[in-house]
Amino acid sequence: MRRVIRQLGAELLGTFLVVLAAAGAPAVDAWLHAAGQPMLGTLGAALAYGLAAAAMTEALAPVSGGHLNPAISLGAWVTRRLNALGLFGYVAAQLAGGIAAAWLLRALVPESAWRAAALGTPALASSLTRVQGMGLEAALTFAVALVFFRTAIVSGRPSGWAVGAVVAAAGMVGGPLTGAALNPARAFGPAIVSHQWANIGVWWVGPLTGGALAGWAAEALGKTPGERMA
Repeated sequence: MRRVIRQLGAELLGTFLVVLAAAGAPAVDAWLHAAGQPMLGTLGAALAYGLAAAAMTEALAPVSGGHLNPAISLGAWVTRRLNALGLFGYVAAQLAGGIAAAWLLRALVPESAWRAAALGTPALASSLTRVQGMGLEAALTFAVALVFFRTAIVSGRPSGWAVGAVVAAAGMVGGPLTGAALNPARAFGPAIVSHQWANIGVWWVGPLTGGALAGWAAEALGKTPGERMA
């Protein structure tokens, strides 16, 4: 039981810090824009997300596996690396972490800034349909999850810095189009606190599909003896 509590605590804390950085960057950009200061832009937001994901995955992988994302946990479940109860616990902890991060941003960031950015809730570009948005989120999340699972298979634990690099690259590609959430907890936390629900299904269906497919693809590419992942 103590081990399970540590794992769930790590998933909650890690997701909290990742969402704090990923959703905080757009809120800070809104404040910088209002103040007439140079903005972080797409590159800055992507780097903030990628660096946070890298550091938290690297730090917490020995405790919980470092999923920090329901899409990753779903990929672990479909490949029988995580049981149904574990999936439920991990996803609940991750969503709680995302919500807590959004509430902290709401409490600490000036209201004019967080409202302008909807607390960093991802948004779908007007030129994209929901299906296109889901497809892009699925493809980008697939890349992130594939790197996570393959590095875990090769070395016994995911490489946080490899994962973070792909998250940053995905953010540069998808940020202007879908917000590049890549993670239902990243979208759900800010959405529930800011009450911005437009197209919310895009950031559930897309990433979960990408995570599940990546889990299967990583298995299909083969594994080494003694492989273990939480």
